[in-house]
Amino acid sequence: MLALHSPLDMHLHLREQDMLQLVAPFTAQAFAGAVVMPNLVQPVDSLDRVAAYRRAIIESCSAHPFTPYMTLFFRAFDREELVAAREKIIGIKLYPAGITTQSEAGVRDFEAIMPTVALLEELDIPLLVHGESNGFVMDREAEFLQVYKELARNFPRLRLVMEHITTAAALDLLDQYPNMAATVTLHHLMLTLDDVAGGGLLQPHLFCKPIAKTPRDRDALCRAVLRGHPQLMFGSDSAPHPRHAKECCGCAAGVFSAPVALPMLTELFEDADCLESLPAFVSSNATRFYGITPLDKTVRLQRKTWRVPENYGSVRPFLAGSQLRWSLVDDAAR
Repeated sequence: MLALHSPLDMHLHLREQDMLQLVAPFTAQAFAGAVVMPNLVQPVDSLDRVAAYRRAIIESCSAHPFTPYMTLFFRAFDREELVAAREKIIGIKLYPAGITTQSEAGVRDFEAIMPTVALLEELDIPLLVHGESNGFVMDREAEFLQVYKELARNFPRLRLVMEHITTAAALDLLDQYPNMAATVTLHHLMLTLDDVAGGGLLQPHLFCKPIAKTPRDRDALCRAVLRGHPQLMFGSDSAPHPRHAKECCGCAAGVFSAPVALPMLTELFEDADCLESLPAFVSSNATRFYGITPLDKTVRLQRKTWRVPENYGSVRPFLAGSQLRWSLVDDAAR
């Protein structure tokens, strides 16, 4: 038996309506809280929308103790708006325009964002960034690193999060700036581009943004995570889409990993003989960086094999059909 105190998912997509109802309980069972992304059909860019979305999430997770940490979609906020928001959100999420699902309202002119970023630094509101350019797909994260450098240098008191990093170069940059942290996904600890597009068949359910990179990049991420890098936090980037939106021309980007996240992470850390590093990755690194005290919740896993279903409703999960050796203990049965 393994007990984790207040594990957190620091980057999560819950979608809306029926999809929210379907996927939210998987995260609420396994985690004490999660940072919820704001890129809905109508972006969550006001306090009214934050409040409405939070109510819907809590209703969907009512069977489990769970805290949704809310974010606002980046726009040119003024001081009054940010002062009113800072006790109700964990941060502001910045997307480059059109870079991923429902990000069309994102940033097009990075020079124009500086007054808002200055307010975030002054008011101590973290800035969470999807760090990709619109260049060649394998180079997008590397090309965006210069933006991160400028933000970290120009705003040294800004708490800056590089979301779902995928490259060794991003790790090198992280080591240069103490005001930065980064989230790492389960699938980027396991996959390379060859898993997505090699072997003669495309694998749409492994396609995500940012795309999986090279073996060197994956191995660098694994080494840093497993050795307990203090600036790295778990963020699943679990991003469900119905199968018809994945198994088609113009495949939607996203990997639905919520049902397998903690069991598979436990397996990875155990295989590397690094289970002692798992609590920091899934909890204490995040609580320290964000200055939060999560819900007091113990999540237990048992060494009991199970097979990941082929589908949960309309969604195919990461590792569908695979057998995992760790499973969650049902909190209702304790």
